[in-house]
Amino acid sequence: MIVILDYGSGNLRSAQRAFETSGRQVVITSDYDVALNADGLVVPGVGAFAACMKGLTDIRGDHLVRERISLKRPTLGICVGMQILFARGVEHGDHKGVGVWDATVEELDAPILPHMGWNTVQADPASHLFKGIEQESFYFVHSYAVKKKVGALSTMAHHGEDFLAAVEDGAIAATQFHPEKSGDAGLALIRNWVSGL
Repeated sequence: MIVILDYGSGNLRSAQRAFETSGRQVVITSDYDVALNADGLVVPGVGAFAACMKGLTDIRGDHLVRERISLKRPTLGICVGMQILFARGVEHGDHKGVGVWDATVEELDAPILPHMGWNTVQADPASHLFKGIEQESFYFVHSYAVKKKVGALSTMAHHGEDFLAAVEDGAIAATQFHPEKSGDAGLALIRNWVSGL
């Protein structure tokens, strides 16, 4: 079973439909124990860093993510659900994140913000998420991002400057783009992730 974590942020239904294409049962819940014991946990996120982080902590989602990591249970962050996994974000002030990786989510230095639309990525050759879809484009909507490589495998993209498009680090992975809005390539990435559960 895959859980889409409901903490008041994210395109929950579209994420549910996209992950159901993998053939797995997908449920939307904020129940800690159900989410902890799921085969895979998806942490979605739209909006501002601080609001998402507050919603996450209100349901002890920060503890949930850390506990799943300690138990080596697959977890995937999407968009702002990726951003809040970092140590801090500076959107509308300085805010603490979950702290999985020691990096700051900062505003992109780009002529047009938000970065909205399709963009290619430079996938790490060893990537499991991007296997078979290394040359595809994915759908981004964001103005803030991490600007350095972190974790075991980093996939970068460019909009004004290089930024972290995805990270794969043991049981936890994350994408700055929306796989559920990225057409066939996004569904292929979801299947790649699910195949590792």
